[in-house]
Amino acid sequence: MERTAEIGASVVIKGDVIAREDIVISGRVEGTVSVEDFSVTVRPGANLAADIEAKAVIVGGHVNGTLSAAESIELQRTAQVEGEIVAAVIRLDDGAVFNGKAQTTKPKSASKLQLAS
Repeated sequence: MERTAEIGASVVIKGDVIAREDIVISGRVEGTVSVEDFSVTVRPGANLAADIEAKAVIVGGHVNGTLSAAESIELQRTAQVEGEIVAAVIRLDDGAVFNGKAQTTKPKSASKLQLAS
């Protein structure tokens, strides 16, 4: 069962957001967002002054901070990002605004299985 948590447009969070499920943010977050092994979606109109760490990050709103993803970061045409982005795959749609530093990493490979002897 896949679950998604949503931070609504009228919600303001000052502090750390930690979850074990996908998160959609439509409001404001000041702090950090950490959802290892899950995704974070920042909708158009959302405003974050936060660092984000996730499996995948999709940005359509405003983010000021460091975005770090194990797999991919996508900046949609409505995105405005200032800071640093680090991921194996980085996509910027036409119209996306990015000011900062971008770094690509090697994709995380699947765990290697070893035979027991």
